[in-house]
Amino acid sequence: MPIFEYACGACKHRLEELQKFSDAPLTECPACEQPTLTELISSTGFQLKGIGW
Repeated sequence: MPIFEYACGACKHRLEELQKFSDAPLTECPACEQPTLTELISSTGFQLKGIGW
C-alpha cells in the first residue's frame, strides 16, 4: 500500500497516511479538525540502478 502525504491549509499540519488506492482521500485535519487537507505530490522511492537500466 502506498503512503500518501497531506498538508492542512488552515494550520499547516503535515501528515503521512498509509492508504489503498481505492480509499477516499482524507479531508479533515487531525490537528485542527478543519476540512482543509490537500494531498501533496511527492517523489517515489523507486529507483533503477545497475548496468541493465
